[in-house]
Amino acid sequence: MVGPYRGLFKGPGVKGFVLAGFVGRMPMSMLGIGIVLLIEGVTDSFAVAGAVAGACNVAFAVAAPMSARLTDRFGQSRVIVPFATLNALALAALMLSAGLGLPDWTLYVSALLVGATSLSLGSMVRARWSHAHSGSAKLHTAFAFESVIDEVIFVTGPALVTVLATAVNPFAGLVVALVCMFTGSLALALQRRTQPPIQPVRTGGGGSPILIPGIALLSCVYLGLGAVFGSVDLITVAFATEHGAKGMSGFLLAAFAGGSMVSGLWFGSRHWQISLRGRFVRSLGVFVVGLLPIMFIGSVPVMAAGLFLAGLAISPTLITGFSLTERLVPSSLLTEGMAWISTAIGLGVALGAWAGGQLTELYGPSDAYAFSLGAAVFAVVVGLAGSGFLRLPEAPSPAKS
Repeated sequence: MVGPYRGLFKGPGVKGFVLAGFVGRMPMSMLGIGIVLLIEGVTDSFAVAGAVAGACNVAFAVAAPMSARLTDRFGQSRVIVPFATLNALALAALMLSAGLGLPDWTLYVSALLVGATSLSLGSMVRARWSHAHSGSAKLHTAFAFESVIDEVIFVTGPALVTVLATAVNPFAGLVVALVCMFTGSLALALQRRTQPPIQPVRTGGGGSPILIPGIALLSCVYLGLGAVFGSVDLITVAFATEHGAKGMSGFLLAAFAGGSMVSGLWFGSRHWQISLRGRFVRSLGVFVVGLLPIMFIGSVPVMAAGLFLAGLAISPTLITGFSLTERLVPSSLLTEGMAWISTAIGLGVALGAWAGGQLTELYGPSDAYAFSLGAAVFAVVVGLAGSGFLRLPEAPSPAKS
């Protein structure tokens, strides 16, 4: 399993941008549950907590393609510094609003600012990999490695923020998230040698990548998957709370991400004969099957095992999605193309967090998981119906391997 990953980090500056990207995007797994734990503790309402977290994700989803387009046009370093500074100030304002007991609208406004100024660092790091290994078979392995890194973040982040919020201080988790975001982002901005050069936009090629049918289809699929992620995050916190184990909620979410991390390592180590499109559709089907059992589990330890199994299909779906994007989008719009995937996930997470909060309060967490399953079914139906848009031109590419 380790073989294909050997030599991946030998290029100049690769280890530096990988480490900076890892630290800088830790908050993507910490913000959601951190906001939920803080706001629920202040307002005693999962509905309000889910809505505030959802507002943050909606703002990120709307703004991410715009900041990514600025990145493609002006370079990563010139965009990261001002956005990271504004993001730190906005997150501090959110915590201050909660701590001072200010009206709910201040929570929503600050959450919107947090989301609007959050950068898609994962897209930036993947763009650096594409620049470093363009035309090489290593790119498939690099994308697989990045998906594994994402899952390591989603394994450690929720557990860390839960421990900090419940055992140290309700604000501690978000403070750590702020520090990670700021230091990691600035470290990435300082590494100019590995950032992709600014590509001139070809005549007629300056439109948004979302207008490419394949990218539009992938965005719709990832909207459904994002709804799964957002709803599972919030409902699982409520599930653990209902069973008297609120402090275990982060570890349950870590189990969900842990399944994805394991499958990502395995998936990236293989040389596939099945087409990217075939792998993508199969991964979606496995995801739906894996989610079925969690609706019928009533024990926290058993739920950890169920979530681990449900997470096994996440990384393969994300790896193939980013590989398809790399093939479908012109190089001058690559960061923005990948950001549209993050945008779709962010919108889905916002919808899932809001719906999960509402349904949890109305029907309880176990029944609310039906929404997560329904969102996964939606993703599969859309992916199958539009899979013809994902046919790739016959040309040498690492993404085909």
